[in-house]
Amino acid sequence: MTTTPKTGLGNVTPVVPSRPASTTSTTSQMDVNISVTDLYTIGIGPSSSHTVGPMRAAKRFVDRLNSEDLLLKTDRVLVELYGSLALTGHGHATDMAILLGLSGKRPSAVDPEEVQPLIAKIRTSGSISLDGAHAIPFFEDQSLLFLKDELLPEHSNGMRFYAFSKDGEELLSRDYFSVGGGYVVSHNEGDRAETRGHNISLPYPFTSADELLALGKESGLSIAEMMLANESSWRSEEETFAFLDDVNDAMINCIKRGCEGVGVLPGGLNVKRRANKLYKDLMENPERASRDPLTVLDWVNLYALAVNEENAAGGRVVTAPTNGAAGVIPAVLKYYQRFCPGVTKGGSRNFLLTAAAIGAIYKKRASISAAEMGCQGEVGVACSMAAGALTAVLGGTNEQVENAAEIGMEHNLGLTCDPIGGLVQIPCIERNTMGAMKAINACRLALSGDGVHVVSLDEVIETMRQTGVDMLSKYKETSQGGLAVNVVEC
Repeated sequence: MTTTPKTGLGNVTPVVPSRPASTTSTTSQMDVNISVTDLYTIGIGPSSSHTVGPMRAAKRFVDRLNSEDLLLKTDRVLVELYGSLALTGHGHATDMAILLGLSGKRPSAVDPEEVQPLIAKIRTSGSISLDGAHAIPFFEDQSLLFLKDELLPEHSNGMRFYAFSKDGEELLSRDYFSVGGGYVVSHNEGDRAETRGHNISLPYPFTSADELLALGKESGLSIAEMMLANESSWRSEEETFAFLDDVNDAMINCIKRGCEGVGVLPGGLNVKRRANKLYKDLMENPERASRDPLTVLDWVNLYALAVNEENAAGGRVVTAPTNGAAGVIPAVLKYYQRFCPGVTKGGSRNFLLTAAAIGAIYKKRASISAAEMGCQGEVGVACSMAAGALTAVLGGTNEQVENAAEIGMEHNLGLTCDPIGGLVQIPCIERNTMGAMKAINACRLALSGDGVHVVSLDEVIETMRQTGVDMLSKYKETSQGGLAVNVVEC
C-alpha cells in the first residue's frame, strides 16, 4: 500500500468515522489461537495499548528495515499517530515509547531506570540511533506527528511509519494497530498477531465459553487443565510453568515496589501515591483485623493501588490483560495466596491459566482495547478473568467459573474510559481496586450457587461488544468526555 505522509510532500485524506470500525475488522481473533503468553506480558507503564504496543510497533519497524537491508540507507523516519493514540498519547507516554522502540528497545527488556536518560539524550541531541546502530537526525515536531482529528479506519489506535533515504525517496512504510494488551497487528505484513504459531492445532480448541464448557464435560478436565494442554502445543509443560512463575513473581514484585513508592506521580495532576501510607498503617496496626472484619478488603485495595501507582509511574508491570487494568488480577491473586486456605504453587498457576482462558475468549469475541470498548474492555475484562480464576482455585466447577466470570463483566457493562489529562491515574488507579473487589464478590456469589444461571458468559461478552460499538468515541480513551472534561486539571 502506498501512502502519503503529512510532510509537505502531499496530504492524506482524513478518515473520521463517527465511531470506530467494527471489531470484526482488526481485533476479532476468532481464527487465532491465543496463548497465555499473549494475555500476560511483562513491560513498563503506563499503558499497554499506548505505551507497550507503540514501542513494539516501532521496534518492529526497525526490524523490518534491518531484514530488508534498508536500515543503513535510512536518513529520516516519520511517525504519524492517529485517533486515541494522538489524543491521549502524551499522557500515556506514547511519544517516549516510539523513541524507545526506534532505538531498539523492547517493553519486556527495557530497564525503567534507563528510559528518561535515553529520551533526554535523543531530545537534546536532535538525533536518534535506529535499533541502537544507525544514527539519524530526529526532531519530534517534524518526525512524530499527533494527528488528533484523524483516524485510520481499521482501529482507533493506528500508527503509520515511514523511512526515507537521503534524497527523499520513500524506502518503506507500514501501518500498525495497537489493539489492546500490547498486542500489535499490521495488515501490511499480512499478520494478525504479534507472536507466531497461532495456526497450530490445539487439543482443546475453543472460541466461546460454551465450547469450553462442552470440552470440559467431554474430557472431565478443568479449564486450567485444558488450557495447560493447549499451551503444550507451543512449548513443554515445564516451560509453561516457568513462564507462569515468572508472571506470578513479576506481579508480586510489582506490589512490593508499589508499597515502597512515595511522592507524587508524574504527569502534572499532582496525584499522591497512597499505597505506602496504607501499607504502613496496616503493618503498624495488626490488631485492626480483630476489630474490623473488613480489614482484608483494605489489603486487597492496597495490592491494586500499589500495582497501578507503579504503572502510572512508568514502572515494570504485567499486562493482565492490559496495563490500565494491571492491578486487578495481581490483587486477587495475592488475596488468594495470603487469605485463602490450601494455597499451593500449582494453585497460583491454575489461577493464571484459568484467567488466561477467559481472557482469550474476550480477545476472540470482542476486544480488550479501551479505545474500542471503553474501560469495560479493560477493568471489566480483568475483573471477569480474576473472578473466574479465583472461583477455580477455591474449588469451583467449570460451570461456577463461567458464572463468576459472567457476573464480573455483567456489572461492569457500559464502563467508560475517560482519563483526566490523558493520564492512567484518575479514575484508573481506584477503578482497579473496585475491579478487584467485584471479582472477589462475583466469586463468592458463584460459589454459593450451582453454576446454573440465566445470562451466559458468551451473551455478556457479546453485550459488552455491542455496548462498545455503540459507545460514543469521546468515552473511549480520548479524554474528550466524562471526568476528563468535567474535572478541572490541577
